[in-house]
Amino acid sequence: MKVTYDSEADVIQIILRETAVDESDESKPGVILDYDKAGEIIGIEILNASRRTMNPRSVEYAVSA
Repeated sequence: MKVTYDSEADVIQIILRETAVDESDESKPGVILDYDKAGEIIGIEILNASRRTMNPRSVEYAVSA
């Protein structure tokens, strides 16, 4: 998984799997889901990220057992 923030575009991109995007769908305003050929979600884009998050430049990651 990879998370990037583009400050010029103000977009957070979460890549779940590195594979070709077959289709994209804006499921809710400002939230775009990317799908592979099998229809599985492989990525998420959050538009206007600085207005939707407390700090788009900071990511916390936790693994629970």
